[in-house]
Amino acid sequence: MRYGSGPEILRDISLSLEAGSFHFLTGASGAGKSSLLRLMYLAERPTHGVISLLGRDTRKVPRREMPALRRKIGVVFQDFRLIEHLSAFDNVALPLRVAGVDEHQVKEHVTELLTWVGLADHLAAKPVTLSGGQQQRVAIARAVIGRPSLLLADEPTGNVDEELALRLMRLFEELNRLGTTLVIASHNESLVERFEHSRLHLEGGALRLERRFRGRLL
Repeated sequence: MRYGSGPEILRDISLSLEAGSFHFLTGASGAGKSSLLRLMYLAERPTHGVISLLGRDTRKVPRREMPALRRKIGVVFQDFRLIEHLSAFDNVALPLRVAGVDEHQVKEHVTELLTWVGLADHLAAKPVTLSGGQQQRVAIARAVIGRPSLLLADEPTGNVDEELALRLMRLFEELNRLGTTLVIASHNESLVERFEHSRLHLEGGALRLERRFRGRLL
């Protein structure tokens, strides 16, 4: 992958994720973590190569079917991308409403999840009134509320303290236990080291897989 006529950011990457797996995506700043995630949630097309997603060759998916395919992917962006004129509740409820979920269930599930991430007192708050860490939690809640088949998160714990970061990781692990495949980009080595999940490491535009067992790299 390259942007315009610039140098290749990613090269010779062959990657297959098992359904229900959990991976950290690591690498130095500028290594291409965000670019790889953009390929995976179909915001960019590869300069060369093929992306198959959820059993579909993305080159062959008709344009009219792309929105439905994208709805199976939850994304936590570094810049949150909350809708400014909507409350925290309505931001999180949006994926459920788009999917046609009954409003009674929407209220129940959204309230429960926002309470779990510590925002029970901010359901009606607009994003501009929330701190960076609070906006981060709203963005995470929005990404996971629909139990996506694939969740991609770009530095999802970057604006919260260690205690809340671990709580959010437990939320991700619970989602994983329910069947969601997760890829979490993080530069927080101390956080990554606390978990046994495999690591996809980017360096020099190339990717290597590192598996962990009882704290050791294999």
